[in-house]
Amino acid sequence: MSVLPDITQAMQGSPLVALDRLTAHLGLEGRLLAKCDYLLPGFSKKDRAALAVIRAARESGALAEGQTVIELTSGNMGTGLAIVCGIYGHPFVAVMSEGNSPERARQMQALGAEVVLVPQASGSAKGEVSGEDLALVDDAATRLAKERSAFRADQFAHPSNPAAHEATTGPELWQQSGGSITAFCDFVGSGGTLGGVARALAPKGVRCYALAPDSPTHPIQGGGYSMPDLAHLEGAPIAGTLTVTGAEAHRHARLLARHEGIFGGYSAGANLAGAVQLLRGPERGGTVAFLVCDSGLKYLSTDLWEEAS
Repeated sequence: MSVLPDITQAMQGSPLVALDRLTAHLGLEGRLLAKCDYLLPGFSKKDRAALAVIRAARESGALAEGQTVIELTSGNMGTGLAIVCGIYGHPFVAVMSEGNSPERARQMQALGAEVVLVPQASGSAKGEVSGEDLALVDDAATRLAKERSAFRADQFAHPSNPAAHEATTGPELWQQSGGSITAFCDFVGSGGTLGGVARALAPKGVRCYALAPDSPTHPIQGGGYSMPDLAHLEGAPIAGTLTVTGAEAHRHARLLARHEGIFGGYSAGANLAGAVQLLRGPERGGTVAFLVCDSGLKYLSTDLWEEAS
């Protein structure tokens, strides 16, 4: 390994780990592979998209030298942007719902970001960010971008988000697995990961599945907002959609930590739960890959690890 010129050069190339212990524990027929994007510099898969969006905006001239960047975030895209903006000399403002875990805001602030917290919609529960909550955050981010003449990173619409996963995540999965993957699943947030990976791997015969929450209220931060309306999934070769519950995500995140030593967050638990469904159903006997999207460290203030056993 050579010396990297800056930390953004480490925002890809995460390890792929076989979950053979957990597969045996659950009595599954087939194989589970976990791509550990929680080990990237910002502790999440969103590092890839953050770097791609800023690089593309600078190259096109949409983002001027020293211009402020603003984006709505549940914390992961914002952390990636805080790192990238710090390297490239852009002030960064993260706009986030008060429903997200406080660890996320503290990490972004530690990386030099200004964090604007938006109160939740009436009736929303702490730790459960709804589509209505996200709409309030979007309104605030749009207003602030206009007031500050800032560049809006716009992870839900910017094409560099799925392009980053098509160019890096998908090919990495294929190469690291030796072309053995038969299916992939992902809990959908912006849709960038699933859309990009599906475009990279579906032509190789890999069936790519969307994962969604089973109800509008759920504890799986960073996703499950309004999947049918996501631009990044338009025309993407998606094999089907499965639902997971908050309780399933909770249980499977703990299983992942206890049996494999992989300390992921709620969405990692949701992804594992979906992958297990696939091996017990339409992908029985195959090799199902998923991402460990972010770190369990971002959820220490939530109920994810309370009385873990």
